[in-house]
Amino acid sequence: MKPWPKKIFGTDGVRGRANTAPMTVEIALALGRAAGKIFRSQNGRSRIVIGKDTRLSCYMFENALISGLCSMGVDTLMLGPFPTPGVAFITRAYRANAGIVISASHNEYPDNGIKFFSSEGFKFPDSWEADMENLIAQNDFDNCLPADHEIGRNTRIHDVDGRYIEFVKATFPRRISLKGLKIALDCANGAAYKVAPLVFRELDAQVFVYGNTPDGLNINEECGSLHPEQVQKAVIKHRADVGIALDGDADRVVMIDEKAQIVDGDTILAICAQDMKQNGLLRNNCVVGTVMSNFGFIKAMEELDIQVVKSQVGDRYVIQEMLKHGTNLGGEQSGHLIFLDHNSTGDGLVSALQVLRIMIETDSKLSDLASLVKRYPQACLNVKVASKPPLETMTHVKALIAEVEKALADKGRVLVRYSGTENICRVMVEGPRLNMVEQLAKSIANAIHTEIGVK
Repeated sequence: MKPWPKKIFGTDGVRGRANTAPMTVEIALALGRAAGKIFRSQNGRSRIVIGKDTRLSCYMFENALISGLCSMGVDTLMLGPFPTPGVAFITRAYRANAGIVISASHNEYPDNGIKFFSSEGFKFPDSWEADMENLIAQNDFDNCLPADHEIGRNTRIHDVDGRYIEFVKATFPRRISLKGLKIALDCANGAAYKVAPLVFRELDAQVFVYGNTPDGLNINEECGSLHPEQVQKAVIKHRADVGIALDGDADRVVMIDEKAQIVDGDTILAICAQDMKQNGLLRNNCVVGTVMSNFGFIKAMEELDIQVVKSQVGDRYVIQEMLKHGTNLGGEQSGHLIFLDHNSTGDGLVSALQVLRIMIETDSKLSDLASLVKRYPQACLNVKVASKPPLETMTHVKALIAEVEKALADKGRVLVRYSGTENICRVMVEGPRLNMVEQLAKSIANAIHTEIGVK
């Protein structure tokens, strides 16, 4: 047997190509056992909720996790394909000790991931993940296996779709409905393919659904929030009032206005921040963005006299800053929006409903609301890399970044970082002119590819 990887968890749980470390059945089994040992030692008999997206590989990881947990005397509640925010909600609703989601979110189908939620529905802190990694490295579970009559039970829960749908609908005021609204909806062939259409239809919208025929291999394939072209075309075809594009596990959303223009997470965040401030609901007059937030979003918040706190990229870091600064709204340009008054993690359906509510209450088109943010041109490039050495050790790349920052002066910015979930280096350049930032971003990306890119 190959030795366990020293580092299993990344910035968003465990993630990688299915059947390749760390995303192997053996490691999934060990993760189940490690989690089981921790929770059984702390709480005695425990129960853990398990949900997944629609990837083919989810079946084997689901069975491995359940086997590991049950072997340590932990009961498991199996949800089947279910949105990540739904798992967080069900974990709280069932008063379970933890929740587990098997999903690689917006990644293509060959990848998969495993992420853990606490009993409060927040992602595990780094210290808990480190404890699990230590237990797996020791691989010493035989001395704590329960007696045969104390082995855990696995139960399939059948009513979760309806419960989550009602939870999401409860975030939308009963005094109004979506009657008369035409919505083009893209479910990304992912975890929300069943529940998402029902949410909007039960609120009386006319819904044109795309990306709702998962086959295990087509999740996020030319659809969903990373590929909104499909729903843009659908808005034009059906003359829809709005388009909604979810990602594979439905924790993020990108919206499309009636002119088929993309409204990303930054703009959605600004629209909701303005509305919450006007209604006295924005705690501490503060919103959390990230280092990737567009400068146009920052300027819009300044004009509204709303404080912006920037976190690292990743919804777990957004939530950490939200809790630290006592605010109830935060999010990312990618479409992770966190409304802590409603859910403990990003929820694409809840986020979309907040925007639809504002449209109805203000009698506004989405394009009118989106005009709040005057976006700065931004070029974003991904470079596949063979390794991830510290960027400051690459002399030529470091010098080139400094040159670009000098050229932009105070009219733009540069952000170069490694993805926490993929072997990718992300390059973002923001500035006054699109052709300018595209050229500058390309020069940095080429330098990175020369030094550490996949040949």
